[in-house]
Amino acid sequence: MKITTVLTGAALALGLAGAALAQDKVKAGFIYVGPIGDGGWTHEHDIGRQAVEAEFGDKVETVYQESVPEGADAERALTQMALQGADIIFTTSFGYMDPTINVAARFPNVKFEHATGYKSADNVGTYSARFYEGRAVQGLIAGRMTKSNKIGYIASFPIPEVIRGINSAYIHAKKVNPDVQFSVVWAYTWFDPAKESDAAKALIEQGADVILQHTDSTAPQAAAKAKGGVITFGQASDMSEYAPSPRVSSIIDNWGPYYIRQVGAVMDGTWKSENTWDGIGAGMVKIGEMSDAIPADVQAEAKALMASLADGSYHAFTGPLNKQDGSAWLAEGETADDGTLAGMNFYVEGLTGDVPN
Repeated sequence: MKITTVLTGAALALGLAGAALAQDKVKAGFIYVGPIGDGGWTHEHDIGRQAVEAEFGDKVETVYQESVPEGADAERALTQMALQGADIIFTTSFGYMDPTINVAARFPNVKFEHATGYKSADNVGTYSARFYEGRAVQGLIAGRMTKSNKIGYIASFPIPEVIRGINSAYIHAKKVNPDVQFSVVWAYTWFDPAKESDAAKALIEQGADVILQHTDSTAPQAAAKAKGGVITFGQASDMSEYAPSPRVSSIIDNWGPYYIRQVGAVMDGTWKSENTWDGIGAGMVKIGEMSDAIPADVQAEAKALMASLADGSYHAFTGPLNKQDGSAWLAEGETADDGTLAGMNFYVEGLTGDVPN
């Protein structure tokens, strides 16, 4: 027995409309280097993803994959996400750069956005934040508040973004405290609480009473709290659960507005490959609330620095500055150009130790 279904004109129209709506929904994918519960870098990117959902509602579908290692695993994850119909994919770690470029070449109709990298294509844009501006503020506070004059810095990988941060923090700590010394420990990880905790403990044992970090977990905060008398700063996220001390302030990565803008551009057909690098002034870098552990005069000084960075009246890398080997880099009043900053692979004068290869 054959059963035939006959659609009325109205039903057919509704069905076609539903299909059109399904096709019009934009699918945005996110590839994360850590877990969304890391409390830092990936946590803030996922808050940005949620902001996209809140902004566009049923006009968008978001998907994500967390804890994707940099390298071949990233290429597989990207390929799968593209095959599953993603219209735009955000790849949120420096080590995803080549996998992003490789997969984008195979999927020319998919838009890709790579965070903190420098390679682009017709369907690949890049974006990053001027984290070094936030490091300048942290450096000032650290230089004012250290009692031992020893500041520890937990670094992730020796890429320009991290080296810029170390230099900026040191420059501004040294400006307010000529006696300050920096010790840098390279953890070679973005997220490994055990390694991060060990690095913090080692720096504290060496006499550091301020710990800065360019790693993603709250483990250094916990180590500082357990020791007592050590101050820290939230990294990428506010980490306010450790306020008012040891966490006295933070750098907060504010990705939501950018993600909303770029997904919206895919929706209205205006997306194009661009290189975005914004800082405090544009709101991509925020400074977390300063706790009462920071003296009022230091808070005022830090807020004045924030304001000058935001309005462009001051640049975090302003001469006179020399490179570590004593060779001249920036003359009096000269500021670093973006090209040099984007490829920074050297320490400034006064920092000890070598930048790893």
